[in-house]
Amino acid sequence: MLTALVIGSPATLAHARTDGAVATAAPATPALELDWTPCGLTPEGTDSGVECATAGLPMDYDEPDGEQVRIAVARVPATQPAERIGSLFFNLGGPGAPSAELLQAIGSGPFSALNARFDIVGFDPRGTGQSTPAVDCEVNQETEGLTPRPMPIPVDVDADALVARAQDYVDSCLANNGEILAHLSTANVARDMDALRAAVGDEKLSYLGYSYGTFLGATYAALFPDRYRAIVLDAPVDAERYIPDPFTLSSLQAVGFERALNRFLAACAGDQAACAGFGNGDPGPAYDALLATAAATPIPADRYEADPRPVTADDIRDVTLTLLYSKHNWALLAATLAQAEDGDASVVRAIIDLIVFPREEDGSYDPQSDRFFAIMAGERQWPTDVEAYLARGAQDWVNVPHFWGFAYSEIPFALWPVHDEDAYDGPFTVPDSSPTPLVIATTYDPATPYAGGVAMVQALGNARLVTMEGDGHGAYGLENSACVDAATEAYLFDGTVPAAGTVCAQEVPFVGLQPSPAQAAADGRAALSVADALGAGRLVR
Repeated sequence: MLTALVIGSPATLAHARTDGAVATAAPATPALELDWTPCGLTPEGTDSGVECATAGLPMDYDEPDGEQVRIAVARVPATQPAERIGSLFFNLGGPGAPSAELLQAIGSGPFSALNARFDIVGFDPRGTGQSTPAVDCEVNQETEGLTPRPMPIPVDVDADALVARAQDYVDSCLANNGEILAHLSTANVARDMDALRAAVGDEKLSYLGYSYGTFLGATYAALFPDRYRAIVLDAPVDAERYIPDPFTLSSLQAVGFERALNRFLAACAGDQAACAGFGNGDPGPAYDALLATAAATPIPADRYEADPRPVTADDIRDVTLTLLYSKHNWALLAATLAQAEDGDASVVRAIIDLIVFPREEDGSYDPQSDRFFAIMAGERQWPTDVEAYLARGAQDWVNVPHFWGFAYSEIPFALWPVHDEDAYDGPFTVPDSSPTPLVIATTYDPATPYAGGVAMVQALGNARLVTMEGDGHGAYGLENSACVDAATEAYLFDGTVPAAGTVCAQEVPFVGLQPSPAQAAADGRAALSVADALGAGRLVR
């Protein structure tokens, strides 16, 4: 879905309620003490004063004295201590996106304005990042991971082979991970966050969540309605349908990306200079022709010396989907496609290698996709009939012809046998006595379509919607809209709820990348270097 922070002791919660009753608290767990030490990984991180700690918390909140998880936590202290409000927890989504390393690497980054009055606190949710145990299925993500390659098409799909591949992946995940697989639910992450809130000395939580992180925020508000002061939910999911109907939400997401691609191609047709000349004025057919070319004969990527494997149509679709997460990346996507059209797919290969299927220092694959899968599989109610996925793949082949493969990639969910009994699937209604959460939704968000934001507000009841008219996934702190940033900061700093019906304009122009004179090709088209490409956009999903 993609993505996406001792006064009062944390409480354990009863199992999920599906009968409309409010979850009730169980006996409190012992208060935490965090031992903070400097932990910057870069000069920028070190200069921010980032500190790290590890929190031991129950793996199973029904057995608070049993086995523990070790949760990695990082914080960047407020830059104006005299004006400090408290801590601001954040989650970037995923599910499975780590937060601690982000702060270690860049300090407060997109939260620099908020860092004036808040300690910025990020933690790696259980099973992810530097927290332990961390999920790792120990597979080659390109050939054995969640997404089949090459992506089947309905006219020649080998269903038996596809299911066997999915079963092999499931078996690897089960064999290489232990008890943690049964305790990865969002509700347990919310309980961990409540324990951390108390450990940093905050009587009430301040929180900013993106994408899946909005479901975490909604879950926290439902379980702990009297323990937060402010909650911002940016790029929201449909909370009521998130657990019981992931199949439909996934189909809607595929539609969202197809719409986003069409909007990008339409903008390219209207401004060929911004689009690096891709398609020679007709980028829609040119995109399909490029895919057909790469499918027939993979395109060379010789300038990416670290991994010069030729690029396939699947690679181009993967990079397209990745860059459509942010309108800031449209110029990079255009230049990348233009160069591939000219027979050089080096930038495509670089983005695949470094962003889509990244490696660890030892050469093994980053297991974030495994963590995404284990969390999503363990608490969401996916269909168990494989035929449903095959049928949707055939339907999506017609309805979303560039991103039909979502359904085929989800077959492992049908085969997953481990489920967290402590997952929480609602209700999510916020009492009138609780602070009003702020929900921010973007009209052409590809990953969490705008309708999900409307549904989130309806589910919460006591909530306020701010709409950003624009493209991309996530609005606040990403140089999208001064209006969104101002509304969010006023809410988090002072509790000011924006006026009902607030609409903000996105302020991101579609402007072509500007190469140096040395990079200009003989025919006048920019010869984008791999290094410049990787510095040109916000390549974070």
